[in-house]
Amino acid sequence: MQLSEQEIVRREKLTKLREMGINPYPAALYPVDASSKSIKDNFKEGKRVVISGRLMSRRIQGKASFAELQDSEGRIQVYFNRDEICTSEDKTLYNDVYKKLLDIGDIIGIEGELFITQVGEKTVMVKNFSLLSKALRPLPLPKVDADGNTYDEFNDPEMRYRQRYVDLVVNPKVKETFIKRTKITNSIREFYNERGYLEVETPILQPIPGGAAARPFLTHHNALNIPLYLRIANELYLKRLIVGGFDGVYEFSKDFRNEGMDRTHNPEFTVMELYVAYKDYHWMMETTEQLLEKIAIDANGTSKITVGENEIEFKAPYNRVPILEAIKIHTGHDVAGKDENELREVAKSLGIEVDNTMGVGKLIDEIFGEKCEHHYIQPTFITDYPKEMSPLTKEHRDNPALTERFELMVNGKELANCYSELNDPIDQRERFEDQLKLSEKGDDEAMFIDQDFLRALEYGMPPTSGIGIGIDRLVMLMTNNSSIQEVLFFPQMRPEKKQVELTDEAKMILDTLKRVEKISLNDLKNQSGLSNKKWDKSIKELTKNNLAKVNKTDEGLFVELS
Repeated sequence: MQLSEQEIVRREKLTKLREMGINPYPAALYPVDASSKSIKDNFKEGKRVVISGRLMSRRIQGKASFAELQDSEGRIQVYFNRDEICTSEDKTLYNDVYKKLLDIGDIIGIEGELFITQVGEKTVMVKNFSLLSKALRPLPLPKVDADGNTYDEFNDPEMRYRQRYVDLVVNPKVKETFIKRTKITNSIREFYNERGYLEVETPILQPIPGGAAARPFLTHHNALNIPLYLRIANELYLKRLIVGGFDGVYEFSKDFRNEGMDRTHNPEFTVMELYVAYKDYHWMMETTEQLLEKIAIDANGTSKITVGENEIEFKAPYNRVPILEAIKIHTGHDVAGKDENELREVAKSLGIEVDNTMGVGKLIDEIFGEKCEHHYIQPTFITDYPKEMSPLTKEHRDNPALTERFELMVNGKELANCYSELNDPIDQRERFEDQLKLSEKGDDEAMFIDQDFLRALEYGMPPTSGIGIGIDRLVMLMTNNSSIQEVLFFPQMRPEKKQVELTDEAKMILDTLKRVEKISLNDLKNQSGLSNKKWDKSIKELTKNNLAKVNKTDEGLFVELS
């Protein structure tokens, strides 16, 4: 492992601490009885406290030093004085341990007394301190110059998401997003628990990936010697519980879809699904309005939130627009009753890319997604989807071509999906078989036939309404974040590229290549000024590590960055 100069120095300090008999990673409980916030909120001069946290800054002036300690609730100033800490003749604890062997980022425990400085800052006078964990890597802390300009901020998204543990330490505001996420999920639980619904758990590993149209992750169970799928939805299992006699069940489920990644999609995501017996989608619209208004107030103190440049009002009621009417409004095309070929022509006329595997449902979905969805900024229920789009939804009571379904659109994106659940087992079997035909045409997102679920329906499921709410997107809205990666502690990342250690000669050649798009091999060799042996070694080093490539053309050999 290649260490930086600072990392080497910190390891040398670690060795010195151990030689002094100080364990840099002690096992014993540390008796913390206060936090930065509790000290500030309940300040009493002279009070004894025991706190712990990470050393984030310090200003050493001889035998005295002011420093900042950061814990889970914020920062507080601490004051180190050599004679307060070292009351005997032995000043080692201050002169050597504190001044020379501690570093920014170290986690320490402090016993001290509260006082107010001459400038009025609440501070802890250190009476004793203990090293609780030595940090072997320096924190990427920002620096502020005399004019107030900030430099070296830890703000590269890839680094922040990959090293979230560092992000949380050096960018404290990031923590607020995740605290608010917990407030949101707690708000949902309170709302449903007050109504007597039961929170449950259902399988993540499933023999059939049902409940949604999506591409699953496939794995294998060795002991049973069977394929299993990571769930794409938990819907069919929750409905089994309704069959079993529960009147209302909900689950916060981790779902997995083996599809693309972008600012609003992660292959692992969280959905809350609720199913309530003897209800329909009209009832669920009203319930969802009440829920979202409560969430907004619990998370932000108001039913109005700001997302980008838009102010969104979550106070009920929300508009209701049938999906076919929405398409007609925003495209001018009346697609009601059109068959697959007609819809394909409509899509092409609108500049939407389509292929022959797409059935009626997917074509309508593409048209709405491309041409209509982004218009719905304020919460809007898009209702009454065609039957081909909704294989698990009850037929519309007034129009057999439609279903009793809504999707809630907010800020131009789907936030929730709801059905009056299909409980006719014969109709459900026919719909599954239609999905099988789509699969045979090449649609790899078409639903599987779940024979056990059909068997459950044959025992009888009461009229039921169900809804799924994307928790990650909900948190994005409530925290004004435009990227799903900002609301996931550890989003999925591409494999981290291994850092390649190059010789100085290879680095020099690479720097030259970065300044030019392409250069002849001879010119590059001449510019390097290297001997034949060093040149051969360096160019091989770059090509072997896929940092440069040599191409043969009619004009000769040329080198460029890979």
